[in-house]
Amino acid sequence: MNKDIKYFGIDISHLVFDVTDSDGNYYQFKNSLIGFKKFMKLLDFNSHCVMEATGYYHYQLAYYLQENSVVLSVENPLSVKRFIQMKLSKIKTDKSDSKLICEYAKQVDLKLWQGNSKHQLECLQMTRLLSVYTKQSTMLKNKLHGEAVLGQPSKLVVTSLKRSLRQLKKEIDTIEEKLLLLVNEVHKDILTRLKSIPGIGKKTSLMLVVLTDGFDRFKSGSELCSYAGLTPIIRQSGSSVNGRARISKIGNQKLRNLLFMCSFNACKYNKGCKAIYDRIVAKGKRKKLALIAVCNKLLKQAFAIAKSGLIYDDTYISTLVKN
Repeated sequence: MNKDIKYFGIDISHLVFDVTDSDGNYYQFKNSLIGFKKFMKLLDFNSHCVMEATGYYHYQLAYYLQENSVVLSVENPLSVKRFIQMKLSKIKTDKSDSKLICEYAKQVDLKLWQGNSKHQLECLQMTRLLSVYTKQSTMLKNKLHGEAVLGQPSKLVVTSLKRSLRQLKKEIDTIEEKLLLLVNEVHKDILTRLKSIPGIGKKTSLMLVVLTDGFDRFKSGSELCSYAGLTPIIRQSGSSVNGRARISKIGNQKLRNLLFMCSFNACKYNKGCKAIYDRIVAKGKRKKLALIAVCNKLLKQAFAIAKSGLIYDDTYISTLVKN
C-alpha cells in the first residue's frame, strides 16, 4: 500500500452514499449531482475511491469521478462481502460497510475502473432490453401453449396473446437492426470476421462484440475465458478432499450462456471444436464437460480472429489461441 494515497471507501444506495476515508472520517452525501460536487471537495490527486458494483446505483458517481480524473476502483461485491465476513463484524450498516470497504482497499491489489464509452453503453442498454423482450416473448408463448392445452381456449385471450407476441417481435427486430448499425460503426471488420467461424452465426457475432467491447479489454484468450466464468475451479485438499473440477461461473453469465448454445453447432461444423468434443467424450467424460471445453475453444478462436485481423482457417494455428 502506498502511504501517500488516501483511500475513500464508498457504500452506495438509491438516495445517498456513505464515505469513510483512510483517517477514519465519515461522511454522507446525496446520490445526486449536488452530492457528487460536495464529495469532490474532499478529493485531491492522492485520492483513490473504492466502491462496489451495486446494480445501477454506482454508475452515475463512477462516471462523474472518472470525468473529473479521480482514481477509481469498482470492486466485485462478492470479494468485498467475503472480506467483511472475514472481519467477523457484528454490525451491518451503510456506515460500517463504507469503513470496511476502505479497509479492503488498503489490503488488496486494486484494479483501476475503465468504464464504458457512450457507444458501448448504448449497445449494452439495447442488449439488456433485448433480453427483457426475449423473456417476455417466451412467457407469452408458454401462456399461449397453456391455453391451447385447456382444449377450449378463450378467443379473446388467444387473440390478445398473439397480438402481444407480434408487437414484441416488431420491437425485437427493430432493436436488433439498430444495434447492428451501431456496432458496425465501430467494429464492422471484427463482426465480419467473427461470422467466418463455424458455429458462430450473425446474432452470436453481434453479441460477442457487444459483450466484450470489441475484445479491446482483454490481453489473452485465457483472460477472456475467465471473464466469461469458463475457467475451472480445482477442489483438492490433502487426501480427503478431491472434488470434481467445475467451471467458476464467476463472470459474464450472458456471454457464458451464449457460448453454450453455440457449442452444439460447433461440435458438428467446427473442426477444432469437434476434435476436442470427440476426444473428451472418448475418455468417458461427461458430455456437458466436453461442451464446456468447446465453449472455451470457441471463445479463444473468436479472440484470435479479433486480434489477428484474419478470417477463420481450420488449418491455421495461432499463438494467441494457446494463451
